[in-house]
Amino acid sequence: MGKTKILFVCLGNICRSACAEAVMKQVVAQRGMESDFEIDSAGLISYHSGEKADPRMRHHAAKRGIDITSIARKITTADFSHFDYIIGMDDDNIRRLLDIAPDEQSCQKISKMSDYCKTHKVNSVPDPYYGGDSDFELVLDLLDDACNGLIDRLMHAETAY
Repeated sequence: MGKTKILFVCLGNICRSACAEAVMKQVVAQRGMESDFEIDSAGLISYHSGEKADPRMRHHAAKRGIDITSIARKITTADFSHFDYIIGMDDDNIRRLLDIAPDEQSCQKISKMSDYCKTHKVNSVPDPYYGGDSDFELVLDLLDDACNGLIDRLMHAETAY
């Protein structure tokens, strides 16, 4: 069996999805599973394409030892066939992903990040872009919870066979 391929998606790919990519890479590294996963992120719009993640997001992540190195890009139709899981950050992301998914099989790959949270009971990962320090910290807390929950769920599904 090949690598499990995960794509995290938010609106512009400079805050939430870029951070989710970095957090997930850290989680799989801590578990010694780097070779089992391909992890990437993308945005629903191209406005920030080619840019580094938001400096505030990078700052708050770095305080936790998380290095966000991704460069923003817009999701493509090819992503739907390449990735096994396409994970949006909020309901609007999910609606837009379902609208652009090329077929029903692609729609089956789409899920919401907050669905993987084990500790936090939230409906979405809120966009911190117009918020303050506490908003960026909340996003990091939620992403850490959800990424660990996602790995646990994937490992449980793998052992269920």
